[in-house]
Order: sequence, then C-alpha cells, then structure tokens
Amino acid sequence: MSLGFLCALISFFVAGFLIKFLYKIEFWKKKPREKTIDGKEAEVFLAFHKEKEISTPRGGGIIIWSSVLILLIILMILGSFSDIWWLERLNFLSREETWIPLFALITASLIGLIDDISVVYGTGKYIGGGLKFKTRLLLVVAMGLIGGSWLYYKLGWDSIHIPLLLNFPHGFDWHLGLWFILLYIIVSLASWASGVVDGLDGLAGGVYGAIFGAFAVIAFSQGMIDLSGFCMAILGALFSFLWFNIPPAKFYMGETGILGLAMTMTAIAFLTDSVAVLPVICGILVIETGSVILQLLSKKYRGKKIWLSTPIHHHLEAIGWKPYQITMRMWLLSIIFAVIGAAIQLLR
Repeated sequence: MSLGFLCALISFFVAGFLIKFLYKIEFWKKKPREKTIDGKEAEVFLAFHKEKEISTPRGGGIIIWSSVLILLIILMILGSFSDIWWLERLNFLSREETWIPLFALITASLIGLIDDISVVYGTGKYIGGGLKFKTRLLLVVAMGLIGGSWLYYKLGWDSIHIPLLLNFPHGFDWHLGLWFILLYIIVSLASWASGVVDGLDGLAGGVYGAIFGAFAVIAFSQGMIDLSGFCMAILGALFSFLWFNIPPAKFYMGETGILGLAMTMTAIAFLTDSVAVLPVICGILVIETGSVILQLLSKKYRGKKIWLSTPIHHHLEAIGWKPYQITMRMWLLSIIFAVIGAAIQLLR
C-alpha cells in the first residue's frame, strides 16, 4: 500500500508537467482515424470521436511507467545512503521477481512512445499513422521471446498451473517443455491485442487498475513481496492517471501506456503462475478484443456486422449509452472479473 501511495504522489507531480508539455507540442493526431481495421469507413466512430481525436493529446501512459521508474530510483538512492530497514523493504527491485516485468514495462512503453510519436508526426501506413503493423508485431514477438526464454533457460520454468479441474480439485501443473516459450509469445500477442480498450475517457485506466490490483493480491499470497509492491506501484500510478483521464480527459493513454501495461501484465501472469486464470482476471479485455474479432469474421464470412461499431464500447455508444455509463459499468465488471480470477488462483 505504501508503494502505491508514494507512486500516486509522484504521478501527480509528473502529470502536472506532462499535461502542459503535451498541449504545448500539440501531441495529438492531425486528422482523425477514418478507416476501421478492415479498411472500411469508420462512420460510427467518427460520429462520436472526431473532434476529441484531433484535440486531446496521446502519451498519457508516460505518467505510469515514468513514475514507477522514478520511485524505484529514489528508493535505490535513499537505500544506498541509509541503513533504515523499511527503506530497504520498500525497494522492490529483485532479480527473481521484478526484473522481467520491469524490463517489459520500460521496453514496451518506450516502443509504444515511438509509435505515438510516429502517429503524431509520421506518415505510417497503419491506421492513423504510426509504426507499421508488421513492425509492432515483430517487436511484441521479440519481447515475448526474451521473456519466455528468460523464464525457461534462466529460471528453469516450463509449466503452468491449471486450477479447478474435476479430477484434480487442486489443479495440476501442465509441463510444456520448450513450448513454454511459444505460449509466452502467444499470451504477449493476445495482451497487446487487448489494447483496443483504450477508447473512452477513463476506461483503460480503471480496467487495468482492477487487473493489477488482483495481481498484487496474488503475488502477496505467494510470498512475492517485491512483485506485489511493483503491482501496487503501477496501481498507484494508474490512480493518478485516472484523476486526469476521467471526463473530460486531459490526455489518452496512448500506445506507450497500453503496450507497456500489456507486456507487464503478461510477465506478471507467468511469474505468479496465473496464466490459466488471466482470461478471467482480464475479462473485460477479452470481451473487448473478442468483439473486434467476431465483427471481422462476421463481415468476412456473413457480409454483415454483428455490432454497429467495435470494440463493443463504441457499439454501446452508438445505441445511446452515455460514455460515463459505459466506463463505470465496465469498471464494475472489471473488479468482479478480477476478484473471481484472483479467488480461483488463491484456491490452488
């Protein structure tokens, strides 16, 4: 809790400077997204978001990863000049627990920041500009390969825990051998795809807050105090992010936030052996991503849409739900999913 509070304070100060800077450099799209992912006209989306896309800065996710990094640096510096025991306990950097998720957070966030810069100033071919889809895909695969290889070769991990099966009331460990690395890559790609949730003021921040809160509890229950503290630090940063992101949003999370959180979420799921319950904890992300996939399949094979627009939160807008209604209800559902997923994991 202390780390969450400290990171929230740091985030408030970072946000104050960042908001002014992002508006000063006009860090937003110069023209709104005009095409859907399958190349069709984004008529429904533009009806609700045209003005905000070209007047609200991207890059708000900088608050999250920079605040966690600043907090860690401060704790390391203070710890090197002091023998106070609680300062040493607050330092959450450890090889066994937080090296991988911290690497994932910083690396993926910086890649996301490059993409955000390219969206604003570049002329990429992907929707809205930015890095090419193939480039981002390869980068996510590379990060997944590094994370999976570290766990497999350095830490000797090759299994995931499958909970609550009828013949195995306490679950069982599924040993995958070298396929463990491939699974890590697949989960990384799925987590990245879930970034479609960043579409309404406050939506992504609240959803990810519930997820990292659940992982903080799971890590703590497993005695992984440093990892639990790391999750709490991210939760604290997300709290400050939400303070400025609720309607009317001062900025959007952007790829620097989404990609960083997605890759970190993947790393923590594997470190806590919670991969099997990740789809439950991330229930809203699954629903959002699934709505996009089903829409694409329906348009390809049935020649018509299932929803007016996707992700599904845009469909709810189109049928008359207010943005704040969608956001708050998805927050509530996220908390429910996170609690259920954490409970299942704790029953092992």
